Amino acid sequence: MFGKIGTTELLLILGIALLIFGPSKLPKLGKAIGQTIGNFKKSSTAAESGENRPGGKTQE
Repeated sequence: MFGKIGTTELLLILGIALLIFGPSKLPKLGKAIGQTIGNFKKSSTAAESGENRPGGKTQE
């Protein structure tokens, strides 16, 4: 249905984000999104390995 996102599409998205948030808030927004993705990956890895279980042990 949808094709791959190319350079033109990424530049268009970046331009719209620049207009909406302004040049001063764009780096802060990028950092916040990166930290959110990192935390999500860390949490999902911990959940898969069983670190979120009571006692921190995996089921055997």
